[in-house]
Amino acid sequence: MTAEADAFLGGRLRLSQPPRGAHRAGTDAVLLARLLVPQAGDRLCDVGAATGAVGLACAALTPGLQPTLVERDPILAEQARANASLNGIAAQVLVADVLAPATERRAAGLLPDSFDVVLTNPPFFAAERHRASPDPGRAAAHTFAGGDLETWIRACTAILRPGGRLGLIHRADALPACLAALAGRYGGLAVRPVHPRGDAPAIRVLIAAIRGSRAALSLRPPLVLHGPDGSFTPEAEALHRGAPWPAP
Repeated sequence: MTAEADAFLGGRLRLSQPPRGAHRAGTDAVLLARLLVPQAGDRLCDVGAATGAVGLACAALTPGLQPTLVERDPILAEQARANASLNGIAAQVLVADVLAPATERRAAGLLPDSFDVVLTNPPFFAAERHRASPDPGRAAAHTFAGGDLETWIRACTAILRPGGRLGLIHRADALPACLAALAGRYGGLAVRPVHPRGDAPAIRVLIAAIRGSRAALSLRPPLVLHGPDGSFTPEAEALHRGAPWPAP
């Protein structure tokens, strides 16, 4: 654990993380946590939780929410437990690999149709197409060690109830692969591109989807993270403080 916890959401959440240079939660986690608006009674699962940033951020903004955090690395899972305790959040932490066979996932506590909301930041790269980081934790967070995006989405779908909501963040150039993995399983997709600057191509896409829906896809207004001076735009700054997405 780091000696001092990082402040998230304008200080509403404190998060102890691995040292700098390793994989650490930041803007991606904030944006994913604000993508959907859970209710206190929702069963919410953060898949690939690492130190718990996304699920714990949702709980910090929704009193009474008791998230489930799923992480395959036992060390990171223990950090997630400590972060939940640090923030007084009643979270369940499961050490489980979502890419494992279904019997192993169930044995670890990931039961079918058991969540109302699933949020996930899948690994961004296939092992054969990406030179992994020398840091083991960073490599595990960014690169599939086995399986692929299709397998990951299929596992997330298995634990989401029919009519439940999925939220994910990925690289912008992975949008076709994301849509292909969601096809036939989800409808009502809402896609929001995220740009580093107003004059730059998108670097991320946020996708919200409803399991089993037949509703059409919609493209939401883009989010621009930084202004010409490099500081956060007002919209990005507000999201980092825990405000909801700006109205379309």
